[in-house]
Amino acid sequence: MTVGQTGRILKKSHKEPETKLTPLTSNNTPPSLSVNKQHLLPYLSSLLDDLEYIEQFPKYHPEGNALYHSLQVYQLAKEATDDPELWAAALLHDVGKTIATKGHEKLGREMLQGLLSPKICWLVEHHLHLLTIPKRTRKRLQGTTALHELEQLRCWDLGGRKRECSVPAPERAISSILEHYSVISSPQSDDIYSRLITT
Repeated sequence: MTVGQTGRILKKSHKEPETKLTPLTSNNTPPSLSVNKQHLLPYLSSLLDDLEYIEQFPKYHPEGNALYHSLQVYQLAKEATDDPELWAAALLHDVGKTIATKGHEKLGREMLQGLLSPKICWLVEHHLHLLTIPKRTRKRLQGTTALHELEQLRCWDLGGRKRECSVPAPERAISSILEHYSVISSPQSDDIYSRLITT
């Protein structure tokens, strides 16, 4: 797939990923917790780039690869809210698929935890709960902001499955969330998410 001048992703024949530096350190952990905005940019870019090679089951994802899907989900979030943490959760919700499809939501959280806010990590880890355990999730989160935001993310996730649509280039999407670095990287994100992570 290539990105056109307008930012639209066009599909092309599958190719093997180029050899490139892994976004993880030599001991397979994300960048250190002292990471700054300049270090986060290449790490997040690498995570997104790898999604281009993750083909998804056509019955559920007719749009094709996981990068195209993630950019669609991000675009829907940008159109619906001015919350950069929700933009980030939408853009990065499937990054765990670069390791494995099964359990990708927990893997994704592990890849982002300590780098991005508790809210973003919680949403990434739980983005399938309204599909897999909807009654329990709704009961547990009844009346909370967390449930409302999880419902929004689920809606965008379902909406990001168009075969052809205009989406921003990955670099542009990452840059837009990093413009709000102090918000998306804050360990003091809404305390409800910190509490939910530990329960």
